Amino acid sequence: MQNNLVMAQRDMQKSSKKQKVVKIFVLVGLYTFLGIMALIVLFPFYWMIISSLKTLPEYRLSIPTFIPTFWDFHNYVEAFNTANLGKLFLNTMYVGIVSTILSLVITVLSAFVFARLEFKGREVLFAGLLATMMIPGELFTITNFGTVTKLGWINTFTALIVPFLVSVFYIYLLRQNFLQIPNELYLAAKVDGTSDLKYLWKVMIPLAAPSLVSITILKMMGAWNSYVWPRLVANDADHRLITNGLRNAFTDLSGDTDIPLQMAAVAIVSAPLFLVFIFLRKYIMKGVSRSGIKG
Repeated sequence: MQNNLVMAQRDMQKSSKKQKVVKIFVLVGLYTFLGIMALIVLFPFYWMIISSLKTLPEYRLSIPTFIPTFWDFHNYVEAFNTANLGKLFLNTMYVGIVSTILSLVITVLSAFVFARLEFKGREVLFAGLLATMMIPGELFTITNFGTVTKLGWINTFTALIVPFLVSVFYIYLLRQNFLQIPNELYLAAKVDGTSDLKYLWKVMIPLAAPSLVSITILKMMGAWNSYVWPRLVANDADHRLITNGLRNAFTDLSGDTDIPLQMAAVAIVSAPLFLVFIFLRKYIMKGVSRSGIKG
């Protein structure tokens, strides 16, 4: 009997050791895979940085160098002045801030209406709005361009701001967050004589702050990265945004592009987005996750 117990203990120990070995191999394989994928994702950014610090002759070498032989930090100063990045930054910030503020107002009011107010056809109307999300954005670009042209908004900030103030995705995101707030609070506020706007401002907006922060960040990033639409409707020097300004700023009349200067400008433009992601990513994830709890 005692021998059987000893044998059983030994078998359990061997099984436990095997499980530990298997777990270690799985973890090593997982982290190796993640490390390789991280290198693949980060390599383009690394190449952008080292290219921005090379001289043009070194960049054109037949055998590329992975570390610059001469670190030319002056490329950043020259790129900033050549592309007139100061003007481009101001234009982009103006469009981003104004469009974000107006879009937030429209999103908050629309989400409140679909989450709390009772009226005939509410669900049908909201379903129709959601259905528009299945339409490719390129189709809206065509129709919006025709409308903007007829209104005479070409080469104005209005054309960059107005057409994309309404986002069905943001309305849906915030509505789902509003639905998590107990309806009893709304009914109690109505009994006390509180208006809908006051209840929205005092109760719902503070409780939905994470989602609002997420929407603000995503909207600003969208304005910062926008390329096709600004190039169609406002590509003149006074209204050009930062993504369009980098397109041909470093190309001479012969079609030759100074890649190190262009990469330096791209690094400057990308820096704010990296900082936003590093310091505010938890707010984005928190806002999106909170909005997906209740449907």
